[in-house]
Amino acid sequence: MNDDARNTAQDQIGRVATGQPFPAEEYWDRACRELSDRDEILRDVIATYRDERLQGSGDPFRTLLNAITGQQISVTAAERIWSRLLEMLPGLTPGYVLQSGPEDLRAVGLSRRKTEYIRGIAEAFEAGTVDPDTWSDMDDGEIRDQLISLRGVGPWTAEMMLIFHLQRPDILPVGDLGLVNGASRLFGWEGDLDLKQRIELLRERAERWKPWRTVATWYIWRDLDAEPVVY
Repeated sequence: MNDDARNTAQDQIGRVATGQPFPAEEYWDRACRELSDRDEILRDVIATYRDERLQGSGDPFRTLLNAITGQQISVTAAERIWSRLLEMLPGLTPGYVLQSGPEDLRAVGLSRRKTEYIRGIAEAFEAGTVDPDTWSDMDDGEIRDQLISLRGVGPWTAEMMLIFHLQRPDILPVGDLGLVNGASRLFGWEGDLDLKQRIELLRERAERWKPWRTVATWYIWRDLDAEPVVY
């Protein structure tokens, strides 16, 4: 390894350790190599989808609303509602959301509660209570806590933001049923094991994936879904 490569690697490790955000393309190839070395089953999945990688919308407000829309409903239903929302509000900004009435949001298929959540989040973004520009100076836990303070945002939604918007490299969303099911199928944990047992097995397996658990998570999702997951 030459000096430039060594300095780049050390810089990446330092940024991972401090939780500083950087786009997936800066660490993806290295993460894939290290995960392939550490996990023979994951190695095959990575090889299958090697030319694909994590992508997000690039817009924190849009990513958060997409995650809220998808809470506790099927992927198909979420995609349908999200498509209708974008058709109604192509410029999906906090201001546009607040200009539309609750009845407009309900008309695209959002529940009354999700409508309240989305409007509350729009108000927080407009007021600066949530300021994405400050996230680069915050670690994963601080951002998670800030997001969870918003009504309607739980750990899963906060983790989707950390993965898809900030592209933090070491997030393991054990509350995501798709991840647990995908890992169970991939690693042979289905059988008679209950959900709690499968989550514990996932946590144990994921120890070997650090500090690239986001990348491992994405490939498990990719192995489960016909199309890449995007928020």
